[in-house]
Amino acid sequence: MTIGIDPKVDFACKQLLGSPDHPAITLHFLNAVLDGNPAITDVQILNPIIEKSFEDDKASILDVLATDDRGRFIDIEIQTTLPAGLSERLTYYAASQLVEQLQEGDSYRELRPSIGICVLDAILFRESSPLHLDFQLRTLSGELLTDCLQIHLLELPKYEPGADNVVVVDPVRQWFHFFRFAATSRADELRHQLPDPVFAEAIGVLEMIARNPEDKRFYESRLKMQRDEQARLEAAEERGEARGEARGEAIGRVRVLQSLAGVAESTIEDLRRRSLEELAAMEAQLTRQLRERI
Repeated sequence: MTIGIDPKVDFACKQLLGSPDHPAITLHFLNAVLDGNPAITDVQILNPIIEKSFEDDKASILDVLATDDRGRFIDIEIQTTLPAGLSERLTYYAASQLVEQLQEGDSYRELRPSIGICVLDAILFRESSPLHLDFQLRTLSGELLTDCLQIHLLELPKYEPGADNVVVVDPVRQWFHFFRFAATSRADELRHQLPDPVFAEAIGVLEMIARNPEDKRFYESRLKMQRDEQARLEAAEERGEARGEARGEAIGRVRVLQSLAGVAESTIEDLRRRSLEELAAMEAQLTRQLRERI
C-alpha cells in the first residue's frame, strides 16, 4: 500500500519542514539545499503551525519561516503551479525579508542573509539543466558581491530517478526523490531508496497525517485548493492560446482584405497592437469597401 500523502501539498510540507517537533528534517533539508560548510546545527521555526486557522484562507501559501544558528533568515515555500511573476515575487519576498531586519539607527553590518527556497513542481528555466538553481549577487565572472540575498529554486520535474530500488546518495537528489515519489511509493520501498534516518522520520510524518482524521481533512482541503488553482491556470492558458489563434487569423484576414482593396497593408506589429474588436471593425470596413466596388 502506498503512503498516499503528497509532501508537495503545502499543509504536508509545513508539517515536515515547519514543525518544531521535527527539527532534524528541517536541518537535513536546509543543509542539503544550502550545502552548509560548516553544517547548520540549529534551526528555529518562526511561524510554526499552532492553529488550523488557515483552513478557510483560500489565498495563503503555507511558507516556512526560519532562522538558523548563523542568524540567517530563511523562507521555504512549495509551489505546484507556475504563476505569472514568480521570479519577481520570490525576489520581492527575499528582499523584503532583508530590509525588514533593520530598525532606525541600525548598522548595515548587522544585516543577516535573507534566503528564499522555492520547491517548484514545474519548470521555469527550460533551457537550464541543473535541478537546483542558486541565485546570488555575482558578477558575470563569478565575484560575489554579498551573500545577503539568495534565492534557491528546486525544479522537481527535472529529476529523473535511477533504476528501481537504487539508493539515492546525494542529499539534494534525496529530497527531489522524496518530493516527487513519496505519495506513490510504499513506505518500505522509500526507506530503502532513502536510507538516511531523517527520511524514516519524514515518512512517519506523512503516515501520521494519513492516520489522523483532522490532519487528513486539512490535507484534503489544501489538496483540493491546489488542484482547483491548477485547473484555473490551465483554463486561463487555454483561453489565452485560443485568443492568440483568433488574433492571428483576424490579422491574416485584414491583410488579405487590405491587399484586395488596394490599400496600404498594415504591418504585423501594428495589427498585433490592436484588440480583437478593433481587428473585427477593420475587417468589416474593408469588406464593405469591397462590396461597394461590385
